[in-house]
Amino acid sequence: MSAGTDWKAKWREELERELKDNILHYWMTRTVDEKNGGFIGRIGDDRQPDYEAAKSLVLNTRILWTFSAAYRVFKDDRYLAVAERAYGYVMDKFADREYGGFYWMVDAKGSPLEDKKQVYGQAFAIYALSEFYRAARRKDALDKAIETYRLLERHSYDPANRGYIEAHARDWSETDRLALGGGDMNERKSMNTHLHVLEAYTNLYRVWPTEELNKKHKELIEVMLDHIVDPETAHFKLFFDDEWNSKSDLISYGHDIEGSWLLTEAAELCGDEALLKRTKETAIRMAEATLNEGVDADGGLLNEANATGLIDTNKDWWPQAEAVVGFYNAYQLTGEDKYLDAARRSWAFIDRCIIDKEDGEWFWSVDREGRPTRGHGKVNAWKCPYHNGRACFEMMERLVSAH
Repeated sequence: MSAGTDWKAKWREELERELKDNILHYWMTRTVDEKNGGFIGRIGDDRQPDYEAAKSLVLNTRILWTFSAAYRVFKDDRYLAVAERAYGYVMDKFADREYGGFYWMVDAKGSPLEDKKQVYGQAFAIYALSEFYRAARRKDALDKAIETYRLLERHSYDPANRGYIEAHARDWSETDRLALGGGDMNERKSMNTHLHVLEAYTNLYRVWPTEELNKKHKELIEVMLDHIVDPETAHFKLFFDDEWNSKSDLISYGHDIEGSWLLTEAAELCGDEALLKRTKETAIRMAEATLNEGVDADGGLLNEANATGLIDTNKDWWPQAEAVVGFYNAYQLTGEDKYLDAARRSWAFIDRCIIDKEDGEWFWSVDREGRPTRGHGKVNAWKCPYHNGRACFEMMERLVSAH
């Protein structure tokens, strides 16, 4: 399967077609909110836009990241226009002019609805702003990304134990409302926030490669390896107190495989060979554990398990996207065909079960029989073009690389 390059060219064409003709097309033509500004906060199972739905920082920064990346890669002015719309909306409606940082949620008309400073959301702002700078060279976007980074370092960084506190009140004081959403634990630190702060710092370092950021970036990789990856199972531990005592036995296969390649990407930028070697070894172990435990017979990635076994056998859209990249990354690191096979089976599962060939975009989730689940729709506070769009960008780049 891995001999020759014809399969690479064909796969790359398929990925580009999916990205341009389905994912980007859907978000450009179906989600622009001409009534209230910005982008529609929810499109439900009925395929109808909900113009009264609240709008999340996560959704809007992920749209900004995706269309910035699309313009950077394709140089199509239509993508730049969407990125500029997203940038304008994020800066106008989510940016807190008094205390800095970004609100977590605004209402349909753009007024603050949830003004706490969720660090996960600040990370996605840094990630998106730095990508917009990469694409459009807007210095104001880079300046805002750096300002937000410094706010995190000032208010969220834990100097005693390292890592970052989960959330703050609007003025960056302490809050007891820490959880990202209803399904998350209300703990001081989480894997998910650290993973995406790492992702944000990686992208910021590409455009602002200072010694200061390099030091914080390397430390964050070390925190992930020292505290968040379980040395015995190679799964991420998910929730922690300040001193990094684990508070959950939950396993998230999607985060494991996503983390395996994001850690590799981060370490490759740092210039620390010993850290890179350690990170690559860990990433391979994480990919192997996910492949052995989390991949179903049909090639799809199951959602969650705990110490007793599988507890969520649905297959959400985003773990499938991350599996393609994560397994291909493991193939690039090892040359082992089992990882290439897993990446290709992941993509085949996406094409067969996750892509909505009738209405466009991807289903939120399918059950173990491959039937789309209901209740989330195509667009919501979390459902976005970032995971699936980024998988296409990543794979297109990797399929023309030398290794």
